[in-house]
Amino acid sequence: MGKRWLREKKRDYYYRKAKTENYRSRAAYKLLQLNSKFRFLRRGFRVIELGCAPGGWTQVASELVGREGRVVGVDLQRVAEVGENVVLLRGDFTSPEVREKLRELMPECEVVLSDASPEISGVWSVDHARSVALCEAALQIAEEHLVEGGALVAKVFQGDMLQELVEKLRPLQAG
Repeated sequence: MGKRWLREKKRDYYYRKAKTENYRSRAAYKLLQLNSKFRFLRRGFRVIELGCAPGGWTQVASELVGREGRVVGVDLQRVAEVGENVVLLRGDFTSPEVREKLRELMPECEVVLSDASPEISGVWSVDHARSVALCEAALQIAEEHLVEGGALVAKVFQGDMLQELVEKLRPLQAG
């Protein structure tokens, strides 16, 4: 990462706001914005979060579901503790071992979040395909864990495979 990138990052409004408000990443505000519009995270809900490092979405989910709720976060990287209603798993959520552990910890949930990002290669078509694959893995987990009426919220890179993914998801969309 160059010096210019670091300077621009430090000038970013949401980066500075996250530092001031003790969020681990600027992405926390994207989840707050999405939830303000769609209200998928509520007090008492159970949440599985895939690709949870560094923990910005985890913090927001933990706050919104409150003590009555529970969040299970999964990432390849180590994530610092978030709160007493959060359990963190270190591992690959596409692996059978981690998927089994998820079934043990949270057989059912109201929300599956995925802010997972692939390891970036720098080749957009490869990175896009990897992002879509992570989203499809999140969809599989959602199909296994979500209660009826539950929500899947996932980030995916734009690209030529996006429309096909949207078509897969469309029949699952509520009303």
